[in-house]
Amino acid sequence: MKQEHTTTQHAFAAEYAQALVWEQHCCLPLDPDTRVDELWRYAEAGASFVSVNVGYAPHDIADTIRVLSAFRRHVLTNPDRYVMADSADDVRQAKATGRLAVAFDLEDTRPLGGTIDTVQTYYDLGVRTMLLTYNQRNAAGSGCHDDSDGGLTEFGREVVAEMNRVGMVVDATHCSYRTSMDVFAASTAPVVLSHSATRAVHDHQRNVWDDQIQACAETGGVIGINGVGIFLGANDTSTEALVRHIDHAVDLVGWEHVGLGLDFCFEADDLNDELAQNPDLFPSSYAKWDRIDFVEPERLPAIATALADRSYPTEAIRGILGENFLRVAENVWR
Repeated sequence: MKQEHTTTQHAFAAEYAQALVWEQHCCLPLDPDTRVDELWRYAEAGASFVSVNVGYAPHDIADTIRVLSAFRRHVLTNPDRYVMADSADDVRQAKATGRLAVAFDLEDTRPLGGTIDTVQTYYDLGVRTMLLTYNQRNAAGSGCHDDSDGGLTEFGREVVAEMNRVGMVVDATHCSYRTSMDVFAASTAPVVLSHSATRAVHDHQRNVWDDQIQACAETGGVIGINGVGIFLGANDTSTEALVRHIDHAVDLVGWEHVGLGLDFCFEADDLNDELAQNPDLFPSSYAKWDRIDFVEPERLPAIATALADRSYPTEAIRGILGENFLRVAENVWR
């Protein structure tokens, strides 16, 4: 059996090298002085694309633009390593030239400043995905940790429509159940759950129910399986734990609608600071662990091997690793 496993690993290594690997969400410290080159860990692990968060619920326009501008400048001034992902073809070009394509994402609509006019501005600066609410209610809708679920607001519907118009991917991660279902119904373009895990496998409020995953898939969208230990299990970041969630989502909606959104936080201490500074955004259960663990970028080849060992066909593995999210980008980005 050991020899058989080794052979499978060796046989899939060549396939992994050819695959376009796409990470739909990761988190650098939200500081203009952040070492953006930490992203290169993804390239060293074989990834060709990464979406980097540049702002979330505590941040206004000024906060967000400062961070986004610094990150964007680093990408643009290091063309030997990075490609600004304005189009799906840019991602393919990054793969072909051994570079890392980078786009940005927003977690919450507060960085919009209360107007849909800024959606286009953020898109022009490289933001390709935005989720509507981050854990708690805002002007667009309710969050997954709200006590009551008011669903998508009129402003939220205007945001979705404007995102559809400009070509920004609508994201229902962190939203309440009703808000997410309203988003799936309101959007005229594929919607993603960029970094979520399955509630049927691990019952955590941040995870999503089967019918949410199905509604996402019906839009043509993709669920990116999260790599945060407390969402996968009891702070369990084993490859096996993550693949259990992949298996469930694939059984539910097919491999064409499943990808990776590891939600890797480059500075775990930074996350602990966020928990302390923003207690209204996070339930007390988040703080019960001495340290929240993450599936790291270097695990990407092992995830691919685990899928191969489960007899996933090569086409499915390539889809889950990146081609499914690439399809969404091709269909949505302008």
